[in-house]
Amino acid sequence: MAEMVLKNARVKLGTSGSPTTTLSPFLRSVTVNYSAEILDKTAMGSNSRRRIAGLKDWTATLEFNQSFNTSNINKFFFNLVGKAGSSNCYISIRPESSGVGSTHRYYGKGLLDGYTPISGGVGDLATFSVNILCDGNLTRSSNTQPA
Repeated sequence: MAEMVLKNARVKLGTSGSPTTTLSPFLRSVTVNYSAEILDKTAMGSNSRRRIAGLKDWTATLEFNQSFNTSNINKFFFNLVGKAGSSNCYISIRPESSGVGSTHRYYGKGLLDGYTPISGGVGDLATFSVNILCDGNLTRSSNTQPA
């Protein structure tokens, strides 16, 4: 088994099906959660619980170093909050920018639920986190298109 140290994750976001804004230079951490609702289907006469998988869900939590200069990362996230419909947030995530293989690309359409541009105390590094919530399937792609 090949272990890896997560040190060069690649994250792109955008408002079209092919995300174009690379945010990796500001990225501090990335977390992708993928789950299914577990529904209880126990009926009368059962001696034990019975369950079935329901709808799937995913979220991506991203932490960034904040920048208010020409990078426009602040403007980018401010404008993505609550975007609905065709201008939702498309995300593409890979654990490394190269060398891991194309099957480790995760891609989906989501919704940014909020953005806190300023938070911290005296002497703190300016950082922020965003949560991207599921608005469609999360795909683990075998596409060779770089993320």
